[in-house]
Amino acid sequence: MTLQEQIAEYINSQPESKRNDMLELHRSILEINPTCQLWFLDGKDDEGKTVSNPNIGYGHYTIQYAGGKTRVFYQIGLSANTTGISVYILGIDDKKYLAETYGKTIGKASVTGYCIKFKKLEDINIEILEAAIRDGFITT
Repeated sequence: MTLQEQIAEYINSQPESKRNDMLELHRSILEINPTCQLWFLDGKDDEGKTVSNPNIGYGHYTIQYAGGKTRVFYQIGLSANTTGISVYILGIDDKKYLAETYGKTIGKASVTGYCIKFKKLEDINIEILEAAIRDGFITT
Protein backbone atom coordinates (compact mmCIF):
# COMPACT_ATOMS: atom_id res chain seq x y z
CA MET A 1 0.00 0.00 0.00
CA THR A 2 1.41 3.41 -0.94
CA LEU A 3 1.76 6.25 1.53
CA GLN A 4 -1.11 8.14 -0.13
CA GLU A 5 -3.30 5.01 0.10
CA GLN A 6 -2.48 4.62 3.81
CA ILE A 7 -3.41 8.26 4.43
CA ALA A 8 -6.64 7.96 2.43
CA GLU A 9 -7.58 4.72 4.23
CA TYR A 10 -6.97 6.35 7.62
CA ILE A 11 -9.05 9.44 6.80
CA ASN A 12 -11.82 7.34 5.23
CA SER A 13 -12.00 5.13 8.33
CA GLN A 14 -13.24 8.08 10.41
CA PRO A 15 -16.91 8.89 11.07
CA GLU A 16 -18.32 11.13 8.33
CA SER A 17 -18.12 14.51 10.09
CA LYS A 18 -14.57 13.89 11.34
CA ARG A 19 -13.59 12.46 7.94
CA ASN A 20 -14.81 15.60 6.15
CA ASP A 21 -12.94 17.87 8.59
CA MET A 22 -9.75 15.82 8.24
CA LEU A 23 -9.99 15.87 4.44
CA GLU A 24 -10.37 19.65 4.51
CA LEU A 25 -7.39 20.01 6.86
CA HIS A 26 -5.29 17.60 4.78
CA ARG A 27 -5.99 19.65 1.65
CA SER A 28 -5.35 22.90 3.49
CA ILE A 29 -1.98 21.77 4.84
CA LEU A 30 -0.94 20.61 1.37
CA GLU A 31 -1.98 24.00 -0.06
CA ILE A 32 0.18 25.73 2.55
CA ASN A 33 3.19 23.54 1.73
CA PRO A 34 2.51 21.54 -1.45
CA THR A 35 6.00 20.03 -1.70
CA CYS A 36 6.33 18.91 1.92
CA GLN A 37 7.33 15.37 2.76
CA LEU A 38 4.34 13.22 3.78
CA TRP A 39 4.42 10.70 6.63
CA PHE A 40 2.00 8.16 8.03
CA LEU A 41 2.49 6.64 11.47
CA ASP A 42 0.04 3.88 12.31
CA GLY A 43 0.40 4.37 16.08
CA LYS A 44 2.02 0.97 16.67
CA ASP A 45 5.41 0.19 18.16
CA ASP A 46 7.93 -2.32 16.79
CA GLU A 47 6.01 -5.16 18.44
CA GLY A 48 2.70 -4.17 16.82
CA LYS A 49 1.22 -2.80 20.05
CA THR A 50 -0.88 0.37 19.73
CA VAL A 51 0.88 3.16 21.60
CA SER A 52 -0.72 6.28 20.06
CA ASN A 53 -3.36 7.43 17.62
CA PRO A 54 -2.31 7.18 13.96
CA ASN A 55 -0.81 10.41 12.59
CA ILE A 56 -0.43 11.99 9.20
CA GLY A 57 2.77 14.03 9.12
CA TYR A 58 3.82 16.91 6.89
CA GLY A 59 7.30 18.32 6.32
CA HIS A 60 10.42 17.31 8.19
CA TYR A 61 12.99 18.65 10.59
CA THR A 62 15.94 17.23 12.47
CA ILE A 63 15.76 16.81 16.23
CA GLN A 64 19.13 17.16 17.95
CA TYR A 65 19.47 15.15 21.15
CA ALA A 66 22.08 15.57 23.86
CA GLY A 67 25.14 13.57 22.94
CA GLY A 68 24.84 14.39 19.24
CA LYS A 69 22.20 11.83 18.27
CA THR A 70 19.67 13.12 15.70
CA ARG A 71 16.28 12.02 14.42
CA VAL A 72 14.22 13.28 11.49
CA PHE A 73 10.52 13.80 12.21
CA TYR A 74 7.55 15.67 10.75
CA GLN A 75 6.82 19.35 11.45
CA ILE A 76 3.00 19.25 11.35
CA GLY A 77 0.87 16.30 12.43
CA LEU A 78 -2.83 15.56 11.96
CA SER A 79 -4.62 12.94 14.04
CA ALA A 80 -8.14 11.90 14.97
CA ASN A 81 -8.73 11.40 18.68
CA THR A 82 -11.68 10.18 20.72
CA THR A 83 -13.25 13.64 21.02
CA GLY A 84 -12.18 15.30 17.78
CA ILE A 85 -9.00 16.23 15.94
CA SER A 86 -5.48 17.14 17.01
CA VAL A 87 -3.07 19.24 14.96
CA TYR A 88 0.52 19.00 16.16
CA ILE A 89 2.95 21.84 15.54
CA LEU A 90 6.34 20.37 16.38
CA GLY A 91 9.77 21.91 16.60
CA ILE A 92 8.81 25.17 18.26
CA ASP A 93 11.26 25.65 21.14
CA ASP A 94 9.09 28.04 23.17
CA LYS A 95 6.34 25.80 24.59
CA LYS A 96 4.21 28.86 25.47
CA TYR A 97 4.27 30.28 21.94
CA LEU A 98 1.25 28.47 20.44
CA ALA A 99 -1.05 29.16 23.39
CA GLU A 100 0.06 32.80 23.73
CA THR A 101 -0.07 33.53 19.99
CA TYR A 102 -3.18 31.61 18.92
CA GLY A 103 -5.02 30.41 22.04
CA LYS A 104 -7.30 33.43 22.49
CA THR A 105 -8.31 33.82 18.84
CA ILE A 106 -8.61 30.27 17.52
CA GLY A 107 -12.03 29.51 19.01
CA LYS A 108 -13.15 26.41 20.92
CA ALA A 109 -9.83 24.59 21.09
CA SER A 110 -7.32 23.43 23.63
CA VAL A 111 -3.89 24.83 22.78
CA THR A 112 -0.82 23.39 24.50
CA GLY A 113 2.91 23.60 23.85
CA TYR A 114 2.69 21.67 20.59
CA CYS A 115 -0.95 20.63 20.06
CA ILE A 116 -4.18 22.32 18.97
CA LYS A 117 -7.09 20.05 19.82
CA PHE A 118 -10.73 20.71 18.88
CA LYS A 119 -13.97 18.82 18.40
CA LYS A 120 -15.06 20.08 14.97
CA LEU A 121 -13.55 22.37 12.36
CA GLU A 122 -16.59 24.64 12.60
CA ASP A 123 -15.69 25.32 16.26
CA ILE A 124 -12.47 27.10 15.35
CA ASN A 125 -11.21 29.91 13.15
CA ILE A 126 -9.56 28.03 10.28
CA GLU A 127 -7.51 31.10 9.28
CA ILE A 128 -5.91 31.17 12.72
CA LEU A 129 -5.18 27.42 12.54
CA GLU A 130 -3.63 27.89 9.09
CA ALA A 131 -1.45 30.70 10.48
CA ALA A 132 -0.24 28.36 13.25
CA ILE A 133 0.51 25.67 10.64
CA ARG A 134 2.47 28.19 8.52
CA ASP A 135 4.40 29.11 11.66
CA GLY A 136 5.21 25.46 12.23
CA PHE A 137 6.65 25.09 8.75
CA ILE A 138 8.73 28.28 9.13
CA THR A 139 10.10 27.85 12.65
CA THR A 140 11.46 24.34 12.35
